[in-house]
Amino acid sequence: MEQQTHKDTDEARAGSTPHVVRYVLAISLLLALATMMIVYIWGNASTADPADDASAVAATEQAQP
Repeated sequence: MEQQTHKDTDEARAGSTPHVVRYVLAISLLLALATMMIVYIWGNASTADPADDASAVAATEQAQP
């Protein structure tokens, strides 16, 4: 009968596993969310409704006879 060899994870992989992938995933997720929030806020600010602007309301009222 052949004898079985048991190795732990580091020996079988010939190296260590520092779990860097989870940090890369977390950082990239946070950066993606921050970018989406900035684009959303910037988009809402640049497409403001002119009816909300007091000067636009006054100009509309003066233009009507």
